[in-house]
Amino acid sequence: MCDKRDISKGRLVMNHKERMLAGLPYKAWMDGLPKERMKNQKKLYKFNHNRPNKRRKMDKLIRDILGKAGVGVQIMSPFYCDYGKNIEVGDYFFANYNCIILDVAKVIIGNHVLFGPNVSLYTAGHPLHPDPRNAGYEYGIGITIGENVWIGGNVVINPGVHIGNNVVIGSGSVVTKDIPDNVIAVGNPCKVVREITQEDRKYYYKDLEFDVEDYED
Repeated sequence: MCDKRDISKGRLVMNHKERMLAGLPYKAWMDGLPKERMKNQKKLYKFNHNRPNKRRKMDKLIRDILGKAGVGVQIMSPFYCDYGKNIEVGDYFFANYNCIILDVAKVIIGNHVLFGPNVSLYTAGHPLHPDPRNAGYEYGIGITIGENVWIGGNVVINPGVHIGNNVVIGSGSVVTKDIPDNVIAVGNPCKVVREITQEDRKYYYKDLEFDVEDYED
């Protein structure tokens, strides 16, 4: 936290990077933020243009981009984000092609989370009124995703959303509000359809039952 003080108002004065991380309105071209984004874009370029058979190198590159990554993390290229270091993912995270995470605020993802292709997480937003928007102000509100979550293809998750544990989000959904544990949620705006129950365990797709038993391990 910046220790400069606005004497006339008796309060701490934060620079725009500090304001961004605090969830306050900020200007994205101030206080070294463009330099940080450019540094990350160079890392993303290396990752997205790495040979696909060079798995160890890809793993090293993505861990240099992310702020924190567990074991068994796999992100398919191309992948895009603003800063990278504001993203934390747990064990066995998988993101399919063309994942976009605008991480001007924290993005925290738990263990065993799967993203379909074209999933987008937007912590970034802009004021509704054109005057502050045209003045260059924007904001970031963090996103959290629990454990054992499957996010279908082409899903958009908006700023400030919390998704609970054991959740499935249907393809094409736009998630604007929090989603509780143990549910299927679908739509634009995304809404809970039903709970996930023990009965669902024996099916792999709709009413099609598993013909194997090792899924129970």
